[in-house]
Amino acid sequence: QITTLINHKDKPKRSDKTLQAIQRVGQAVNLAVGRFVTVGEAIANENHELKEEMSVACIEARRAGETIAQLTNVASLDHPESDSHITIFTDKTGVVKAARLLLSSVTKVLVLADRIVIKQIITSRNKVLATMEQLEKVSSFQEFVQIFSQFGNEMVEFAHLTGDRQNDLKDEKKKARMAASRAVLEKCTMMLLTASKTCLRHPDCESARINKDGVFHRMRLALEQVIEIVTDSRPNGENEMAPISIYSGIREFKNKVEGLRENLYFLSKENLSAMLEVILEHTEDFTDSAYTSHEHREHILELSKQAKMELEQLVSVWMQAQNQKTKDLMEDLEVAILKTCQCMNELKREVHSAATSLAADLLKYHTDHMVLKALKITGVEGNLEAVAEYTCKLSEQKEQLVEMCRLLRHVSGTEPLEITCIHAEDTFQVTGPQIISAAETLALHPSSKIAKENLEVFCEAWESQLSDMSMLLREINDVFEGRRGEKRVYLSLPRPGKHNANLKALKPVKLDTEEQAKIAKLGLELHLLTSDVDSETEKWEDQENEIVQHGQGMSSMAYSMYLFTRGEGLLKTTQDLFHQAEIFATEGTKLASALHAFSDQVQDDDKPLLLLEAEKLISMCKQLQITAKASVQGKSATFTKVDACILKTRNVMTLLCQLLPLCCKLLRKNKAGNGCLKPAPPWREDRIRTGTNTHTPERRAETFGIKSLENHVTNMTFLESK
Repeated sequence: QITTLINHKDKPKRSDKTLQAIQRVGQAVNLAVGRFVTVGEAIANENHELKEEMSVACIEARRAGETIAQLTNVASLDHPESDSHITIFTDKTGVVKAARLLLSSVTKVLVLADRIVIKQIITSRNKVLATMEQLEKVSSFQEFVQIFSQFGNEMVEFAHLTGDRQNDLKDEKKKARMAASRAVLEKCTMMLLTASKTCLRHPDCESARINKDGVFHRMRLALEQVIEIVTDSRPNGENEMAPISIYSGIREFKNKVEGLRENLYFLSKENLSAMLEVILEHTEDFTDSAYTSHEHREHILELSKQAKMELEQLVSVWMQAQNQKTKDLMEDLEVAILKTCQCMNELKREVHSAATSLAADLLKYHTDHMVLKALKITGVEGNLEAVAEYTCKLSEQKEQLVEMCRLLRHVSGTEPLEITCIHAEDTFQVTGPQIISAAETLALHPSSKIAKENLEVFCEAWESQLSDMSMLLREINDVFEGRRGEKRVYLSLPRPGKHNANLKALKPVKLDTEEQAKIAKLGLELHLLTSDVDSETEKWEDQENEIVQHGQGMSSMAYSMYLFTRGEGLLKTTQDLFHQAEIFATEGTKLASALHAFSDQVQDDDKPLLLLEAEKLISMCKQLQITAKASVQGKSATFTKVDACILKTRNVMTLLCQLLPLCCKLLRKNKAGNGCLKPAPPWREDRIRTGTNTHTPERRAETFGIKSLENHVTNMTFLESK
């Protein structure tokens, strides 16, 4: 909105519509700033150490917002240039200064608020650590109950704070690390309870003490990692060692090889050879593994040898091309590049097959949890010899699963999945010995209910991690096959040629500056309509309603088309715009279908009007689709088509602004008991149920086990007597 004001072109003639549009933008900015500052001031009042800085930033922001509102108060002026009142037309620099001050002060408020959030998380972590120290030293059940109740509440608070922070993180790698640390804390909180109780019940038992110490140590590491992520720092200034995988190595190597097409001199042959050497060293993780099949091992070794030969051939042609750029040599270079990349793709496919087939076999083999069941039975029997035998089998299983995680990391395809593999490896590495110590404790004290409960908790953690591995394997396969990570179509860059074979023959065109200026007014109207639609959708209590979702989708697409009129956003060419217009029209048709379904439930005088508007929408969307698909040639004809697409999109958005409040009114009448709706059909019940289940705090809390933890803390009792 600010950019719209700054870029506003001064014209001798200004229509009432233009003046009203400018005033609405100015007022919208001021209102948004007012809401923002109110939150900032509330934060300042709760945090005295930053109150002064925050208050100053809030005052600056409010002042800048009011200045913008004053300078854009032009709707009532017939001749603003002759009036003594200063406006955007008489003082453009005033708007620029106010905008700069506003952006500066808003940024300052955000930075200060972020510092407060970080401080809250650190303070919460410190509380948890202090209580953990008390729990470690406790010597009686009664004291333990009191302190653990306090600890549980503190962990719930920490879970809420870190959960919000995880959602706010933009870096997917950090988000994955935070999720892994929080998962450790969730599981360890329950383990800490049973391990501590077991240790209190059997104070002289060495295996019980080892079991408890392992839980405390792991929790401290997880708490430390959360703080590292939140503060973006590492202890002693160490740099984080990024995990190196075969996939990332191959990706980087191929980028360098393909870069030779553009520039023959941007890297040395030694550099390229070293990169391949690192990749082939990592393939030894597969060829040296006892769990890799003979067939996979042979194929990987063959492809490694072939990769060296292909690189030698590439380097030979590359060196010749540097000295003499003949057509034949450049063709030979292209062939060498393609053969090298093809060989690397085959190597990538082979290691993926080796890792995922091993994982699938192991997970299938261990689904019955026979070793865990045997440990529980022999532990209760007090059979130390049998427990020792099964702990050896569990150790073997642990080594297999750890190796599986290491190999999967190489083929995971994305950094977040790499981190998930590392977390899984750590979990198996740590949980295995903890199960063994818990089983030994039970074998030494076979009649102890608390030792039995403790072993159950650790076995559940192991089973849970195995279940998580099945999901992780599916995700890794999805990434490899290109099924993961696609955004909703109206938020991603349209891909001409995918949906219409004729588009390939068309040359993409961008609007020049003059054309952008001509279409700017239409674009601004479209922008204001998207704001109106967004305001209307926000009024709906049920954000999962099909009508709302289609409306939000269309608003998002219309906004990207508005950005195109300014030469910004994801739509770079006219062909991108036309494709977006087609998708917009399709979404509008889907909305019309949802309106028809909704109208079947309406028993009100508004039903004919609703159906009439829905039919209008279908007609307008069809016209837009015809316009967007029409073939044109020449600059003038292309611009006319652009203008027509945006004009028809604007008309659809105008209709949408009328439809949304009408539907919302009908829903509210129903809630008020006016009986304008029949009983809700299954499609709507499902949507409402889904919406409520997904967005409630209870549902969000479950992702960290907060709900179960709260219940556990509340209902915690020790039924055993001394």
